[in-house]
Amino acid sequence: MLTLVCASANPDKVLEIEAILGDAVRLEPRPAAVPDVIEDADTLEGNARLKATAVARATGRPAIADDTGLEVVALDGAPGVFAARFAGEDATYADNRAKLLDALDGTADRRARFRTVVMIAWPDGTETVAEGACDGVIAEGERGDRGFGYDPVFVPLEGDGRTFAEISDEEKNALSHRARALRNLLSRLAAG
Repeated sequence: MLTLVCASANPDKVLEIEAILGDAVRLEPRPAAVPDVIEDADTLEGNARLKATAVARATGRPAIADDTGLEVVALDGAPGVFAARFAGEDATYADNRAKLLDALDGTADRRARFRTVVMIAWPDGTETVAEGACDGVIAEGERGDRGFGYDPVFVPLEGDGRTFAEISDEEKNALSHRARALRNLLSRLAAG
């Protein structure tokens, strides 16, 4: 079984990645001695590369990282790659959601897309990259108490009108951007 070091230090994201990968991959936590990686690339792939490469170099083992953006049509694609820090560097999930809802106040076009790029950086310097997306709309207000990040305001088009925060983990992992990216990654690994 393939063992990967998870470059993410976000416990919510790590739990979701573990649930999606299941028994397909053995996931190890990022060693505490490996410092946080500054995500200053201007693309999702760039940030995933920064994290995966840093952890692979530090551990000498293959490392997996992802980066996710929320692209809102009425905001010309914002917050995009800056989704985690939309309301500032030290913003909480709630701060980011509040800023997003405020920016869309009175806006009829609430179309949005979650997009995830996931990458494995191998110790020999090669990479395996995959992407996944989920189209949806931004709700008028927060609904639900599950998930994390923008989940209480994101309504996937393939769903039944509930936000990601209102559906079960299993339902979310069947259609989310991260799940699709990770399944695409597993397909690439299986194909060799």
